[in-house]
Amino acid sequence: EVLMTTIRTFASGSSGNAALLSCGETHLLIDMGISCRRVCKALAELGLTPDSLSGILITHEHGDHISGLATYIKKYHTPIYCSHAVSRQLCYRLAGAEPLLRPMALGEAAAFGEVEALILPTSHDCRESAAWRFDTPEGRVGYLTDTGYIVEETGERLLGADLLVLESNHDVDMLRAGPYPYTLKKRILGEFGHLSNAAAAEYAVKSVQAGTRRILLAHLSHENNTPGRALETVGGALAEAGLDVPLAAAPRDVMSEAYALEGAGCRG
Repeated sequence: EVLMTTIRTFASGSSGNAALLSCGETHLLIDMGISCRRVCKALAELGLTPDSLSGILITHEHGDHISGLATYIKKYHTPIYCSHAVSRQLCYRLAGAEPLLRPMALGEAAAFGEVEALILPTSHDCRESAAWRFDTPEGRVGYLTDTGYIVEETGERLLGADLLVLESNHDVDMLRAGPYPYTLKKRILGEFGHLSNAAAAEYAVKSVQAGTRRILLAHLSHENNTPGRALETVGGALAEAGLDVPLAAAPRDVMSEAYALEGAGCRG
């Protein structure tokens, strides 16, 4: 029996992020930047409960990635995986979190049934923020958001992932011309900020050339981007390189469709 691997976003953007990776009976929640109620409702729509989750994987401690955790851990006891520095932050901020935390060194992997989750460094304005790579019997999923640039090691380890969830946060011209104060623009454009559409496009081309079969653009800014512009920039770069793969943008506030690793097959 081939286990179907899927990923769905529950929310994606600066007002909240959460995604669910499923492979057979293994279900991993990536970030919980929406309310506990919304997470439970989304799980219920899929016929799941919090008890169905093997783990919660946190990229970093910014509110749009952890806001639902405080309420969630009062009711449920799902183990929480994150980097050591993020684990310390969660300890300070969330009463009762400590027994649930499973800190990992960047570059380390944890096994959940048939899925191996590898934690990798990103460059964001907090310590030890992370991307994740999931190795499943069907292939590989990369999950990379909230990074000012793509750290070399992470870029290499995610390159060619069968399915790539990739930040495409802002259009540089829209951001520069937009309403944000100068200091915030500088932060977003800086190396501890967020990936632009152009930076996402450049990595998308390399990754598809290395074998990626499907791309989901994530964490689009509401103010400084539009799904159309992100898709046009990344899709245009792929087309120019003679590449064609399914490309979509994750919706901001509603659950996405299931993106599957269809027929990826096992690759070493």
